[in-house]
Amino acid sequence: MKAFWTFLVIGVVLIAVGLIWTLQGLDVLGGSVMSGSPLWATIGPIVLVVGAVLVVVGVARRRRHQH
Repeated sequence: MKAFWTFLVIGVVLIAVGLIWTLQGLDVLGGSVMSGSPLWATIGPIVLVVGAVLVVVGVARRRRHQH
């Protein structure tokens, strides 16, 4: 049960950070050194996907342990 929350919280945080970095890299969200930088437009989606994978793994582990 504890692992589920760990995966879920870290995953959600990474999704949020990845989304922010992507939007800043694409210059949709301004006000940062990262704004308009192709580097952050590339790193952001990678971090977002890693976060989504962690959420999916956490949910799958919880379902497996409930049965």
